Amino acid sequence: MIKQVKIRVSGRVQGVGFRFFTYQQAAKLGLAGYVKNLDNGDVELVAKGDSLTIAKLIQWIEQGGPASARITNIHVTKLVPEHDLTSFNVRY
Repeated sequence: MIKQVKIRVSGRVQGVGFRFFTYQQAAKLGLAGYVKNLDNGDVELVAKGDSLTIAKLIQWIEQGGPASARITNIHVTKLVPEHDLTSFNVRY
């Protein structure tokens, strides 16, 4: 079943390659969506794919994501899947 989530990640997640490594992980898993920095220092990502694949991405983030990041909080929100998300990219 295809689902979509928005994940907000807090901590030391900007300036440490978090977007790049998240992009690589999501692309490797075959997810669609995006990752972007927020003005408050958090990172937001939207991921669309099957439930198991999204769970693997969330598990990767929960395990710390990139080695240079220091994650303090993860908030996951379920969304209605968007049809226009067909690949994963970094937004600026």
